[in-house]
Amino acid sequence: MYIFLMFFGGFFETPFRWIGTNILNITYEYDRSGFGSGDNTYAYVSLFVNIVFALIIFATWSFLDRKRASYNKFYYWFKVLLRIFLIFFMFTYGFVKVFQIQFQSPSLIRLLQPLGEMSPMGLAWTYMGYSKGFGAFAGIMEIVGGILLIPRRTIALGAFVIIGVMTQVAMMNFTFDIPVKLFSIHLVLMAMVLFVSDSKRFFYAFINDKKYAFQTSYHPVKEKDYHYIVFWIKLVGLIFILSFAIIFGYNTERKMGPNNPANLSEFYGIWETKHFIKNGDTLLPLITNNDYWRYLILERKGQSTVKTMTDELKRYYFEVDTLQQKLSMYKPDGDKDSLNISYTYKTKTLHLKGILEEDSIDVYLSLKNLDDFPLTSRGFNWINERPYNR
Repeated sequence: MYIFLMFFGGFFETPFRWIGTNILNITYEYDRSGFGSGDNTYAYVSLFVNIVFALIIFATWSFLDRKRASYNKFYYWFKVLLRIFLIFFMFTYGFVKVFQIQFQSPSLIRLLQPLGEMSPMGLAWTYMGYSKGFGAFAGIMEIVGGILLIPRRTIALGAFVIIGVMTQVAMMNFTFDIPVKLFSIHLVLMAMVLFVSDSKRFFYAFINDKKYAFQTSYHPVKEKDYHYIVFWIKLVGLIFILSFAIIFGYNTERKMGPNNPANLSEFYGIWETKHFIKNGDTLLPLITNNDYWRYLILERKGQSTVKTMTDELKRYYFEVDTLQQKLSMYKPDGDKDSLNISYTYKTKTLHLKGILEEDSIDVYLSLKNLDDFPLTSRGFNWINERPYNR
């Protein structure tokens, strides 16, 4: 039911909202999409409906069909569904980590953000994104768990790997307030169901040194030709999926990643203000002066962020015309100012002069050396005479 409602729960929005209002006493407004959050109010309403209906179906089915001796065929296909679901998401989450799509390197804005101003989720994302190697390792372990679920003989081992990997993910979601708690817990529970179903095989193979006569796993189809065809479908499908995922992940990382020059601003870097004139008045860099630009952060092409002396972040579009040596700088929610600022650019200096939001500005900036940040310059060291912990 969780899998069903995950894909089709949106079709029941009207009755779900009625349940939320009249049974759960939810009086505030909420959006079904959650804007990327998997732990939004609608998700909890769906979970409530899921639990109630599961209990009702369990009790009704158990009573009406109480004389049936076993559910081998249903149980088999139930586990197949769980395997497919887990394999899909282990591959999805695994490859977006291997190719640094989910967790990207700390942005220039992150480098200027005090640790105390980060959200717990922002801290976790920065932690995971800092080390491409660590993120890739976490992704590989998820992929390995998914691969091991494909052959029936290694289901228990694959489920065991997924339990370990996803429990770590779930704990990070809970302790860093990442809104994927419900989903990650369900992935762990699904892996546990698969592991328990074949736990004896795992126990005797890895823990108990006594011999054990393994019983052949139940399968609703006995024909050898069927199993032969399924084997080759799995093998060819795995090769295709892995090849597609590697090519797609590599191209996506190159396209989205910070190393692609096409994504970077023409004046990439953190620019520190040295002299600021606004409406003819020279402003002083006082910590109470919200008009004074402390930094101009240029990272992605077409975008810019101004960090003021009061640490407010102001975002602007930043479109450069290199032929006229002018640029258009305007707020996303405002009218476009076309080529409203002229610039003079050298390797480590930038001079902007023009009209911004009906105010004249004349700003001199110098490029900040990114190696001044230990997070970007420290790197890996085999030998450490003493801990470097700042």
